[in-house]
Amino acid sequence: MLLTIATTHSPATELGYLLHKHPDRCQSFSLTFGQAHVFYPEAKPELCTAALLLDVDPVKLVRGRSTRLEQYVNDRPYVASSFLSVAIAQVFGSALSGRCKDRPELAQTPIPLVAKLSVLPCRGGESFLRQLFEPLGYTVSAQGHTLDEEFIDWGQSQYFTVELQHTLPLGDLLSHLYVLIPVLDDDKHYWVGDDEIEKLLRHGEGWLTKHPAREQITRRYLKQQQRLTRLALAQLAEEDNPDPDSTEESHAQEEAAVEKPISLNQQRMNAVIAALKQSGAKRVIDLGCGQGNLLKILIKDIFFEQVTGVDVSHRALEIAQERLDRLRLPRNQWERLQLIQGALTYQDKRLSGYDAATVIEVIEHLDLPRLEAFEKVLFEFARPKTVVVTTPNIEYNVKFENLPAGKLRHKDHRFEWTRQEFHNWANKVAERFNYNVEFQPVGTEDPEVGSPTQMAVFIAK
Repeated sequence: MLLTIATTHSPATELGYLLHKHPDRCQSFSLTFGQAHVFYPEAKPELCTAALLLDVDPVKLVRGRSTRLEQYVNDRPYVASSFLSVAIAQVFGSALSGRCKDRPELAQTPIPLVAKLSVLPCRGGESFLRQLFEPLGYTVSAQGHTLDEEFIDWGQSQYFTVELQHTLPLGDLLSHLYVLIPVLDDDKHYWVGDDEIEKLLRHGEGWLTKHPAREQITRRYLKQQQRLTRLALAQLAEEDNPDPDSTEESHAQEEAAVEKPISLNQQRMNAVIAALKQSGAKRVIDLGCGQGNLLKILIKDIFFEQVTGVDVSHRALEIAQERLDRLRLPRNQWERLQLIQGALTYQDKRLSGYDAATVIEVIEHLDLPRLEAFEKVLFEFARPKTVVVTTPNIEYNVKFENLPAGKLRHKDHRFEWTRQEFHNWANKVAERFNYNVEFQPVGTEDPEVGSPTQMAVFIAK
């Protein structure tokens, strides 16, 4: 079985530092089930490719067991499986852990990577393959193989040659492969016990808790053992921030207190509603809806035929529902409303089919490395005709008397952009995903620092 990893990071040969394997050498490693070989088919400053070739010994696989023909005649030596995951952990252990002694900063830096698996079993087909990798931001290419080239009528097999492209730290790529290869194979070559839960949680840290297929991933990774699956899912639920809702609510109140003297929230809502009506949008989805501030306005306005709110926080959605319940609207108006729990950085078919999406004071809560995944989810996969995005203008913060110098408006903000930074980001997104974009100030505009909130309206071409 063969795995290759290529990069065009400059200089590309720094891949050797990350993998702790010199590009000029071919190295071999003895494993309990065979031999692993690492070599570089190409190692140039503009392109470097590392290969991990695994030579599985069928005799070692059955040593100490009763011998049956099926143990010798199977696909295990040839297709990517849990054997490859073990090889990744043993041969690329430092890279898998995100460590690099000589280039520590590079180990945490997103770089362009292309991983290719020569033969990958996909028990569940190409659609399941995409369900696993596309929510993580990968571009997936899959070439299917027939059961037998001599007998085409037998149809397609469950084996694919797969190429995965993404810009991310190498350790993240290896972690994804380590977990998801045996999930696709839906099998493991060794006995699975409680220690497998720890491996899953360790290598799934930072991405598994919010993956839309996390239950299926967990179940398959733990070889369909119900007890282990229940334990792992319970721990994943706890990891998904022990008490994010109370923290978020407290921070949101602090931000509201900063902006209250200029009634900024109401001005922001008015500007968003005006943009939606100008676009003619009837079906609107509010991404990161929080406790329903915009939803309350949309649902009361008969101009909008369908209103959907999406948030990752169960508690925020509960509060939104409670607030909406107090409106005492007629039954026919309630039928227009839907609340969905979901993460905004993972592809979700429930987000598609809307005339417009609103993203109100949300992007600044995302880590910058995850912003690109959010862009693809919204502008490529969901692709509404209109997208309205608002975000704070950090230049205006000096005008808030109750905001200490150098502080952001909300403790959970990962960043706040200047007007130029926001324009650069929005123009780049519009060009990449074939939208036009217009900018509007929200709130009283100061001649030196601009308006307190900046808004971009994207219109699909």
